Amino acid sequence: MPGENQTIISEFLLLGLPIEPEQQNLFYAMFLVMYLTTVLGNLTIIIIIRLDSHLHTPMYLFLSNLSFSDFCFSSVTMPKLLQNMQSQMPSIPYGGCLTQMYFFLFFGDLESFLLVAMAYDRYVAICFPLHYTTIMSPQLCLSLVALSWVLTTFHAMLHTLLMARLSFCADNVIPHFFCDMSALLKLACSDTQVNELVIFVMGGLILVIPFLLIIMSYVRIVSSILKVPSARGIRKAFSTCGSHLSVVSLFYGTVIGLYLCPSADNSTIKDTVMAMMYTVVTPMLNPFIYSLRNRDMKGAMRRIFCKRKSLSVS
Repeated sequence: MPGENQTIISEFLLLGLPIEPEQQNLFYAMFLVMYLTTVLGNLTIIIIIRLDSHLHTPMYLFLSNLSFSDFCFSSVTMPKLLQNMQSQMPSIPYGGCLTQMYFFLFFGDLESFLLVAMAYDRYVAICFPLHYTTIMSPQLCLSLVALSWVLTTFHAMLHTLLMARLSFCADNVIPHFFCDMSALLKLACSDTQVNELVIFVMGGLILVIPFLLIIMSYVRIVSSILKVPSARGIRKAFSTCGSHLSVVSLFYGTVIGLYLCPSADNSTIKDTVMAMMYTVVTPMLNPFIYSLRNRDMKGAMRRIFCKRKSLSVS
């Protein structure tokens, strides 16, 4: 009978990163610094946007949500990775594994939707500048943010519930540093056809469609920019979109390289390295991209620090 001679899995073993034992402490220190940089950088952006009234605009509403998403996205995997790197038995409970998978999907999807909302904001700002305040009303902006949260909640919950219905046998070793959905499916000893079908269908809706919408927005933006006769106008438009394009390239470049361009050789190592790129490196770099390339953010930081300095002197 199905189900006989099956071991009930209470925990999974995470193999982690392919690092030599003598390099363990070096990589631990490096990942700890990267995680702390991610936390401090994204929280700084959220605080600056909150404190400076000049940044209470649609673009920075989306950016503050993106920074929160980056902070949480990195926090889903990095603390457990750091803990396991110092542990003799790098394990995670069954319930904890499903929880990690849920929040990983949730904040990864949320970032995708927020990047679409930011692309639409830039499209309206450049192609319809005179109607920008009318189109990007507070009601629309809040609706876009709320819709992003609702859709990601549904998508992450769907995959988590489908994963929870599967049976896992004796093999509980995950060749990854977190509970990756595809790695978990390979360990299941029950039928995974429904899970794979939902991944294929929902993956197109959650990843491919947002990416195409962003591409379409920037095609319209570029065509509109090329119609601007002044070089100053072109420069201003490209500087407005440069930060967002950099973040889109980092996020979707690594995700597409991982899931749409699989390689037969060293696939486990490649998957791990690519996953590190979009779970650790991208959330860490986003604050620097937006603060260093964005004139408004730099101006806000100067105003806040000057205000704090003047208050301390007086």
